[in-house]
Amino acid sequence: MIRSLKQQGYLMIDHRASPGLPADLAAKLGLDPKYCGEGKLYEADTLTCAHCKTSQIKNTLRTRERASCRKCNNHYICDFCAADMLRPDYSHIPYEKKVELVLSGFTTPDIHPQLILPPTIHRE
Repeated sequence: MIRSLKQQGYLMIDHRASPGLPADLAAKLGLDPKYCGEGKLYEADTLTCAHCKTSQIKNTLRTRERASCRKCNNHYICDFCAADMLRPDYSHIPYEKKVELVLSGFTTPDIHPQLILPPTIHRE
């Protein structure tokens, strides 16, 4: 399956001229500490979920298939949103529409204001 390049990204953490990240902070961020220390360069591909816009570091060792949404032109969706889609009461609302509804003051149990916070990085 060919995915839109718009969903793919690139993360570079360059510590070649800095003291780097402490090992505990790197681990908390889901990064391998041996690549984030002093003098190191960390590079990774990322994917962005079509439903929640969370950016995730692409796990190259993953063997199970990544989920996609047929209603979003087969764009990638994260594991959390894929599980959410399996709920019997799930209703598909594109992320952009959710943001529009929240900004207009409309909320429901499925549409929360925190959805417009900046996305975080998760390792998938």
